[in-house]
Amino acid sequence: MAFITVNNNESIESALRRFKRKVISEEIIKDLKKHAHFIPPGQKAKLKSVNARKRNRRRFRQQRPMGTGAGIGAGASRPPLGQNR
Repeated sequence: MAFITVNNNESIESALRRFKRKVISEEIIKDLKKHAHFIPPGQKAKLKSVNARKRNRRRFRQQRPMGTGAGIGAGASRPPLGQNR
């Protein structure tokens, strides 16, 4: 539970801002959303493996080198500048 103490000369807006920061840092909202509905253990394991596959696919994705190969933006079908014919 997130608690803050409001100082004597502190406005409500700044106290609310500090409270929101504390709630975010303690991940209260994230935990609440996680426990909002029941997920069976088999479904949870399946979801975990799907997320791991997505993470690994993003991590090991090969970046396409620029300016090589045929396709859009490669310039292979156009003659060099200044040589129209």
